[in-house]
Amino acid sequence: MLKKALFCVLCLSLFSSTLFAEEASSEDNQNGYQYFLLEPDIITNYIKPGKRIGFIRVTVELMVKTKGNYTLLEKNEPLIRDKIITVFGEQNEEIVKSVTERDSIRQRCLKEINDLLYAQTGKNPVEDLLFTKYLYQ
Repeated sequence: MLKKALFCVLCLSLFSSTLFAEEASSEDNQNGYQYFLLEPDIITNYIKPGKRIGFIRVTVELMVKTKGNYTLLEKNEPLIRDKIITVFGEQNEEIVKSVTERDSIRQRCLKEINDLLYAQTGKNPVEDLLFTKYLYQ
């Protein structure tokens, strides 16, 4: 009888630890960093001297920390795209083509997106912004 009781306690403790591990891993998936890809790529123009128009194509990924913030980005994707297009439209050719200025454009996009979303939702959901493709002509 004592052996059966010990066996039951051992089985229950193993089973409960397995359930606890599954709950912890599901919480990690809900609150881990995720990347929101803006699809399709953003293609817009920028200021170029003369009568020619400069074009840029960027792939943008936004890093968020929770699933709630990811959902928030999904709902506000058109506003985010518009803000990025506006920022690039205000740049001149020298800034767009400069590798060092590319980071300042990235930081400005991040700030303006968070400001926009804060005005809409009261949150700053975007942790970071990445340009994974950056082509200009």
